Amino acid sequence: MDDVAYVALGSNVGDREGNLRAASERIANIPGVTVIAATPIEETAPIGPVSQGAFLNQMMALRTSIDPRALLDALHAIEDAGGRERAVRWGPRTIDLDIVAFEHATVNDADLVVPHPEIPNRDFWQHELALLRRGTERTR
Repeated sequence: MDDVAYVALGSNVGDREGNLRAASERIANIPGVTVIAATPIEETAPIGPVSQGAFLNQMMALRTSIDPRALLDALHAIEDAGGRERAVRWGPRTIDLDIVAFEHATVNDADLVVPHPEIPNRDFWQHELALLRRGTERTR
């Protein structure tokens, strides 16, 4: 059964807008995934203890026939292709892709929790998620 996944994109290193664009194109090419909506790009302050530059963020709604684990693996491959280095938790990133929520699926594994536990701490995620959910309700 298809589900709708909400994926957050963020970048604060290099060509931030180009990094988001490249990741969006790669996401659209994941087998079993169709992009159904995306929020406008917005600039936000970094979260966490590491001093770093501002992020550009965006969220996408994806109709998907693949399970959350397969989607996470595909997103990690896109991060790797985009030059993501995992040196410091919450540190600067060329591209950061997070599964924020699924409409129907939930996961509670050691390395994947859906809905994402940081939703309450990220106002921009809450705003973007609300925008996408309103938009995707009209397209179902």
